[in-house]
Amino acid sequence: MKCLLLLFAAIASAQQPATRILVAYHSDTGNTAKLAEAVRSGAASVDGVTVVLRKTADVKDEDIATADGIIVGTPVQWSNASTETRRLLDRIGAVLGKSKSLGDGRTAGAFCSGGGVAMGKDLARLSILSALLTMRFVVVGGVDPYGFGTLGPQATTGPDDPGISEKELEEARQYGERFARVTRQMRPSK
Repeated sequence: MKCLLLLFAAIASAQQPATRILVAYHSDTGNTAKLAEAVRSGAASVDGVTVVLRKTADVKDEDIATADGIIVGTPVQWSNASTETRRLLDRIGAVLGKSKSLGDGRTAGAFCSGGGVAMGKDLARLSILSALLTMRFVVVGGVDPYGFGTLGPQATTGPDDPGISEKELEEARQYGERFARVTRQMRPSK
């Protein structure tokens, strides 16, 4: 009997369509792109998850409409998300607004890179998360090495700390994996 139940569970799981995650990012210097790839890698490591990685300008309406979860990445510009990132948020709202359900039942997250330690990275991520919360998404944050919650991955990339460190890439990878697991758990059976 137990074997039969396991068989039915395996069949049901195999018939379940993959959980779809969109990782969309804008990158001026390539630093945010590196974080985006690490987030994608972490999310793709979870069984039953399909990840689409796109630059903000390349995101298709179908990518938005079919995503069970959306993660948005930005470089910090004047202590805020970039203009291109804010345009994407407007598109997400417009595409999902047509469905009248907006982000209900979907997850969202944010990540960013900025030139200095206090260059507005928190504000940029909060700007993204605020827009997605207004669209009724459920926000999935990150976890720091001490077990505390974060707004999502970040990297400092200015002259005093150029590029993306392995620690920052690992934070982004772990975040992608956490995001995918939470999204898969939240997703209603179809």
